[in-house]
Amino acid sequence: MFIGEYHHTIDEKGRIIIPAKFREELGNNFIVTRGIDNCLFVYSNEKWDMITSKLNALPFTKKDARTFNRFFMSGATNVELDKQGRINILAPLIQYAKLEKECVIIGTGDRLEIWALDEWMSFFDSTKENMSDIAENLFDESVSF
Repeated sequence: MFIGEYHHTIDEKGRIIIPAKFREELGNNFIVTRGIDNCLFVYSNEKWDMITSKLNALPFTKKDARTFNRFFMSGATNVELDKQGRINILAPLIQYAKLEKECVIIGTGDRLEIWALDEWMSFFDSTKENMSDIAENLFDESVSF
């Protein structure tokens, strides 16, 4: 399970360090794609296979299925860790996520997300005040924190 928040920088060549804590679970090769909310999603190959199976089962006759598949799959790229534990993120993904220098890598259970620091702070600040309402809407009384 991927958990935690880590701050790293992306260099001028588009390389960013993946925290050592996550490398073993991801393996040497894994998938980076466009995420939702202007961040990047990072999946192990095993999880990616599960997701693509579900996406491939969606009816291509549904416009939303075609649209989501185009958005999600066209941004996907297979990346490989180098000897320093870095990956190279392609320019279209860097532009999509607005990655410049300071980045945040967060674990969200089954995936990692890579955020531009400013985008993450904006998301976090706008969301933190509503966490009790969000939790109330998602969970019933049998779940306590």
